[in-house]
Amino acid sequence: MADNARAKRLADLIREVVAQKLQRGIKDPRLGSHVTITDTRVTGDLREATVFYTVYGDEEERTAAAAGLESAKGVLRSEVGRAAGVKFTPTLTFVADALPDTAKSIEDLLDKARQSDAKVRETSAGADYAGGADPYRKPSEDETDGDAAE
Repeated sequence: MADNARAKRLADLIREVVAQKLQRGIKDPRLGSHVTITDTRVTGDLREATVFYTVYGDEEERTAAAAGLESAKGVLRSEVGRAAGVKFTPTLTFVADALPDTAKSIEDLLDKARQSDAKVRETSAGADYAGGADPYRKPSEDETDGDAAE
């Protein structure tokens, strides 16, 4: 359990250090303000770290940001090693986060559902119940009297 907590603390530190370095220390124009570090995961042995990022822009900017992160990997790893003070600085792997694309597809599905609901509401606006307003069968008074006599 302690190793898991240590990996979590190291992952949080890596996320902060990489985000700060990208914001202030790297002069690469491909890594402008449109790159956001979203999450970091570290293996249990603290040897490898996966850094998830998003790029707000078109496909060309995403490709350029990926290349920029690969070229800055050594500088970022050195900065993480300096800040972490661990015996072995984890290797960094940058992975584009699919969160914005997933959120967009969910939003599109919700829009479809809203349109479908509106269509159903529009269709059923003047409709009556098929079997009357109360669909439950009730015993007639004769049946009720017969049950009471027994």
